[in-house]
Amino acid sequence: MSDSKILLSEKEMPTKWYNIQADMPNLPKPALHPETKQPAGPEDLSPIFPMGLIMQEVSRERWIEIPEEVQEIYRLWRPSPLCRAKRLEKALDTPAKIYYKYEGVSPAGSHKLNTAVAQAYYNKVEGIKRLSTETGAGQWGIALSQACNFFGLECTVYMVKVSYQQKPYRRSVMEIFGANCIASPSNQTSSGRQILEKDPESLGSLGMAISEAVEDAAGRSDTNYALGSVLNHVTLHQSIIGLEAREQLAKADAYPDVVIACCGGGSNFAGVAFPFAYDKIVKGAKVRLVAVEPSACPTLTRGHFGYDFGDVAGFTPLLWMYTLGKDFMPPGIHSGGLRYHGDSPLVSQIVHDGIAEARAYGQTATFKSAVLFAKSEGVVPAPESSHAIHCAVEEAIAAREADEARTILFNLSGHGLLDLPSYDDYLSGKLVDYPLPEDNLKKALEQLPKV
Repeated sequence: MSDSKILLSEKEMPTKWYNIQADMPNLPKPALHPETKQPAGPEDLSPIFPMGLIMQEVSRERWIEIPEEVQEIYRLWRPSPLCRAKRLEKALDTPAKIYYKYEGVSPAGSHKLNTAVAQAYYNKVEGIKRLSTETGAGQWGIALSQACNFFGLECTVYMVKVSYQQKPYRRSVMEIFGANCIASPSNQTSSGRQILEKDPESLGSLGMAISEAVEDAAGRSDTNYALGSVLNHVTLHQSIIGLEAREQLAKADAYPDVVIACCGGGSNFAGVAFPFAYDKIVKGAKVRLVAVEPSACPTLTRGHFGYDFGDVAGFTPLLWMYTLGKDFMPPGIHSGGLRYHGDSPLVSQIVHDGIAEARAYGQTATFKSAVLFAKSEGVVPAPESSHAIHCAVEEAIAAREADEARTILFNLSGHGLLDLPSYDDYLSGKLVDYPLPEDNLKKALEQLPKV
């Protein structure tokens, strides 16, 4: 079989999600109630989440059935293709084989629809009429607006203001699908008004937008909150990416030496890496798992491992994770989806335990690799995905220098066709790096909650 593009049939699409909690040697410490600081139970989460998702959040079952209604919508684009980047290999003059799983073929243009569809479904069956959420670069906002449209739900999206300004066409797509998109921080919520009172020119952050979305959901009985990353049930839904990739590589008689994905909140990395983490933990596979983040927001590489709030206002439970502090204000880098102060507790734990590793890069280097990839493979990647591409390029060069055969798999989590202003800035030389000063990091970490 040719390994240039490896496809699975609809009948070969996984019908179960993989839950890494069944196999981790160490689970993260439990989420804590924001007021009592005691472990949060299902009853604490029920005001903003449906019970179906809460049960997935705490489940230790290895395999969880994908509802047929979710599978039916998945079939609009799944299984997604696995491609071999032969032209990139040639451009790098490397003996390595480079494969990428392409999630940009979804109607939303990214991997986010894998969990958006599932979350909309579980809310619909429990009688919820409306969802509120936040979005960084806009991929999640688009995905949830589409999923809500599929299931007849209303959708309100609080979009980080700097991305709202940088990426206007993502806002347009949300509105096409009927969502109400609001620049965050906004005057629509108490938390938003408090932030604007302190800093009227605030560019926003995911932590701020989460506060607004949670406040919105908590204030209405017909509304629940949906999160596009970080939480256990989100990483569960995304596992379909790695499950498909593993089957596709087997068709090419290949297995990766390294699996790479960009990492903001962790859903994209978890989606492709967790099924291979199963191989590593349970079967002893020697595969390396690499999460790649921006050096301007280096959560895994320089953050504190401990409890922190998931949002600025402190509405969410405290999560056991790598964090830069809930008050950390990242610069307005163009990879808006990677500007979150914390990370998935499950991703954080496997990085802390050495099952996975993390790297951080500046945005000029990642855009350089993005352009090389686009010229070689004909796909313009999202700025977030470009971090994974840059790491794959480094791995391929290392293989060349060592004259070593190496199989590299990375997740191309979305296309960049709605990120062209970012590419304009790169091509015109306006893009600069924002390495995080140590003093700024120390100041942000001083505000960590005392637990």
